Amino acid sequence: MKIAMIAPIAWRTPPRHYGPWELVTSLLTEALVARGIDVTLFATQDSITAATLAGVVPAAYSEDPAIDAKVWEHAHLAHVFERAGEFDLIHNQADFPAHAFANLVDTPMVTTIHGFSSDRILPMYKPYEDRVHFVAISDADRHPSLQYAATIHHGIPLGDFSFDADGSDDLLFFGRMHPDKGAAEAIAVAQATGRELAMYGIVQDQGYYEREVVPCLSERIRHPGAVGGAERIAALGHARALLHLINFDEPFGLSVIEAMACGTPVIAMRRGSMAELIEHGVNGFLVDSLDEAIAAVERVGEIDRAACRRSVEARFSVEAMAAKYEALYRDILGG
Repeated sequence: MKIAMIAPIAWRTPPRHYGPWELVTSLLTEALVARGIDVTLFATQDSITAATLAGVVPAAYSEDPAIDAKVWEHAHLAHVFERAGEFDLIHNQADFPAHAFANLVDTPMVTTIHGFSSDRILPMYKPYEDRVHFVAISDADRHPSLQYAATIHHGIPLGDFSFDADGSDDLLFFGRMHPDKGAAEAIAVAQATGRELAMYGIVQDQGYYEREVVPCLSERIRHPGAVGGAERIAALGHARALLHLINFDEPFGLSVIEAMACGTPVIAMRRGSMAELIEHGVNGFLVDSLDEAIAAVERVGEIDRAACRRSVEARFSVEAMAAKYEALYRDILGG
């Protein structure tokens, strides 16, 4: 089986710090290669992979201002589809632009929908539902008017996430500085409970950050920025709880399962996919208000940190994700 894997080009694959779509693409690609599948990864030229790397884009457009996103995205997709006949299947991780080429080739195609952002993108999905096999990353994110081939949750390499049995008394926020992700709400809960808060993530909405976050920064509420590597793992595990007080229907939430893998319970708003990831009272708490979130902080001691880890081992390993995708590929290809 020969698979063409299309990565987005906003960030390198895998990303240095932020880049959730690129991260999932990398994790799946490496896991498929480990399973003996012949994968060619179409990504930026500086990407790192055990697969065959095929790239025409010099660098990620979010990292190099010389890269024009529209120009290079078209060059990137043209490069893939000009070679479509070399592959048994094309797996698109880069949203709807690839669908413009779908009817021009015979190669079967899968698109993982990394969050259905709004009905405005339906015109590039609905007409292709009989041609492209759509995968949802959670049941909550399935659009009611689309047909799907499967729901496949993301998985993570558990060996990369060391378990912290003790945590700390501090709270954690991990995500973009953007109203959707609930940075201001995390600060409010930290202030109400008198606990320290470490906030990690890129600034995506500068105005929001300057209004809602910067005035609150102090020795007790810190924003070290985006982190990667060992520092990231340490941050995810060294906390009393991850505050995931989102203001949108999040399609998945990698940081949620990453924190739980490190033993950190998650307090999340009951929106989007959170009920699929969090078992209330076992690996965290689902809440409907800030008052409930504040109360949950005081109840976190009831959660067994080892149970958080076990919940991820049971459901969200990268091996399980790869096995489900391989089964889908084989079903599409007739075995």
